[in-house]
Amino acid sequence: MSLKLNEVKVGDTHEEVVVEDLKRTQIVQYAGASGDYNPVHTDNEYVTKVAGYPTVFAHGMLTMGLTGKAITNYVGDGRLTNFGVRFSKQVWPGDTLTTNLTVTEVATEGDSPSISLDVVTTNAEGDVVVKGTATARIDA
Repeated sequence: MSLKLNEVKVGDTHEEVVVEDLKRTQIVQYAGASGDYNPVHTDNEYVTKVAGYPTVFAHGMLTMGLTGKAITNYVGDGRLTNFGVRFSKQVWPGDTLTTNLTVTEVATEGDSPSISLDVVTTNAEGDVVVKGTATARIDA
């Protein structure tokens, strides 16, 4: 179901938990799906002994994908026209991530209304792991 113009206004928010207790298995599955086998995401011995991290961590694009899930759940499938983020913190196994969306603009020109969103994903401690913007078409 798609978001409709009469259902949205500037300042509206949407919050969604996009992953609870991220598993190492999910990170490795993403490595397989993406083809990104960088050892900081898949090899605990390498990441602790060579790279100096406490454990493997999620791919930035996995975090972005989880964040995108919240956007499409809000606006509807096939509606996203622009989505960009900045990665600000690693996402670790065991993290729970929550995405918050805020409507910053409702554009009504032409036959295709759209909305602009501020996008923030945080971990359970409230640390921002992803921040960005998105634009999506909505129904008139």
